[in-house]
Amino acid sequence: MKRLSILGSTGTIGRQTLEIVRRHPREFRVAALAAGGNLDLLAEQIREFRPAFVSLADKPNAERLRTLLGTKKPRIAWGPQGAEEAGGFEGADLVVSAITGIVGLRPTLAAVRAGKTIALANKESMVVAGPFLRREAARSGAVFLPVDSEHSGVFQCLAGQDRSFVRNVILTASGGPFLSTPLRELRTKTVREALRHPRWKMGRKVTIDSATLMNKGLELIEARWLFDIPPDRLGVLIHPQSIVHALVEMRDGSVLAQLSATDMRIPIQYALTYPARREAPVPALDLAAVSALEFRAVDERRFPLLGTARAALEEAGAAPVVLNAANEAAVEAFLAGRIGFCGIADVIRAVLEAPRPDPPDGLDAVFAVDRQARERARHIIERRS
Repeated sequence: MKRLSILGSTGTIGRQTLEIVRRHPREFRVAALAAGGNLDLLAEQIREFRPAFVSLADKPNAERLRTLLGTKKPRIAWGPQGAEEAGGFEGADLVVSAITGIVGLRPTLAAVRAGKTIALANKESMVVAGPFLRREAARSGAVFLPVDSEHSGVFQCLAGQDRSFVRNVILTASGGPFLSTPLRELRTKTVREALRHPRWKMGRKVTIDSATLMNKGLELIEARWLFDIPPDRLGVLIHPQSIVHALVEMRDGSVLAQLSATDMRIPIQYALTYPARREAPVPALDLAAVSALEFRAVDERRFPLLGTARAALEEAGAAPVVLNAANEAAVEAFLAGRIGFCGIADVIRAVLEAPRPDPPDGLDAVFAVDRQARERARHIIERRS
């Protein structure tokens, strides 16, 4: 039986992870949960799965949870230290890292340093600290298993392959809600429209990243470090059907592809049960019903942030940290109605135009670069507002 610590248990990935645990009660036990402030849902999860340890974002919510649960409750902690304890929790074998944003980095690192197997959904950790996490994993013996559908697809295609014989790795992108929107109309698009993804049900921040295609830019950087693939061998194709999640082109001309239904429970379950497979939690893929699979090159007039992210990937050093910080700040401002949809790209490019700090040589330096980039983004957003 695998014992799980789920970071971000009340988010989309966390809820779907617990759905899989519910389907396979003899294979998994929940040892720890970390969440933000959704107390009612977290309390339901605690009552059902009975973890030994729980962490929340802040002390007031932790105190309210204690009152809500009554006498039967796990050990409860809060804040960054609580999340880190959940990441490295001694009673867990596998850690599901599903906290959105750079705030997921410290608990993910705690899991790495504890030598855990990590089902990684928090792409930002690998984006801002990929080389650092790889070094720490080499020391501790920690193992990363990708949860993102595209990276899970790459992982499956690369199984048993000679990496030196890989020519290209290609991630697919649905194109989001604005794939066919006339370019002149993009500046008028609202938050509600941007959150109306045609294929996937995701959190708000990830859904906006899909609309700008920044999610694919971040995923390229993540793939660079997850699979040790050079930047010039990483690419993206638009695939509106979201059936093919990744393609791996070999040097003999063969192209390996991973296909599955558009449902995140499939890659989540594979990460949890790896190396075994289990009955799918969704109906089988019916290719005859799909009828056609469409692929096209990315139009960077429509999706300029993919090129911006690729430039940060190629520059490396502090650039991915700045890119991620600027994006998080800009998306937050868009969701709050402070800038328009196209303002997201404008803010990110403006932040990246500033002189770059030295490459971060450790975790403290990563967070220092992150703070500096966010501060610059805030000034730019204030002027635009």
